[in-house]
Amino acid sequence: MSKTLIIGASGQIGKMTTQKLLDNGETVVGLVRDKSKLNDIKSDKLDVVEGDLEQDFSHAFKGCDKVIFAAGSGGSTGADKTMLIDLWAACKAVDYAKAANVSQFVMVSSIGADDPSQGSDKMKPYLVAKHMADEHLINSGVAYTILRPGSLKDEDAKGGFQTAKPHSKDKMIITREDVADALVYLLSNQNLTNKTYELFNGDHSLEQAFA
Repeated sequence: MSKTLIIGASGQIGKMTTQKLLDNGETVVGLVRDKSKLNDIKSDKLDVVEGDLEQDFSHAFKGCDKVIFAAGSGGSTGADKTMLIDLWAACKAVDYAKAANVSQFVMVSSIGADDPSQGSDKMKPYLVAKHMADEHLINSGVAYTILRPGSLKDEDAKGGFQTAKPHSKDKMIITREDVADALVYLLSNQNLTNKTYELFNGDHSLEQAFA
C-alpha cells in the first residue's frame, strides 16, 4: 500500500494537500513540529508525526514510499531560517528519502529558482536556497518532480493551469489550493518524474498543462 509523507503538513499548501490525499483514500504521514496543528483533520488514514526540521527527522520516512516537501521558513523569517529550512532541511529530506528507498519525491520550489541572480536582493537568499535544494534532489538519484509555482494567492482554486510562463508579471500567479491539486496530480503520475515544471493559473486542465 502506498504511503505519502508530507513534510510541512501544517503549512497552508501542506495541509490542503494532506486533506486532498485523504479525500482520495490515500494513506498519509504528516510531519509537523506540533501535532495539535493538525487536530482539525480527522482520518484513520492519517498518521501525524512530530519532528524538528532543524534536527534529525529521518524517523518520519519509515514505511513511506512517496514524499512531498512543502515546508518553508516563511516570509517573516530571516536568511538564517531560509538556509536552515529551505536549503538544509530540504537537502536532508532528499538524503533520508534516498536511504528509505522512496519511489517518488515531489519538491515544492519557486519560480526564479532556476536563476537566482535575476531575483531582487530581498529574494536572492530564498531563491539560492531553493536552487541548491533542487540541484541536490536532481543529482541524488531519487525519482523526483520539482514544482516551481508562481506567486501564491490565498483564493479559491481556479481549476485552470499553465506551465508556460506568462508574459506579464501580474499573471505569474497561482492559488495555493491549485498548487495542492497539482501536487496530488503529480503523485499519481509516475510518467512526470525526473522533470521540473513552473506552474501558474491558466486555461488548461492539469492533464493538458502537464502533457
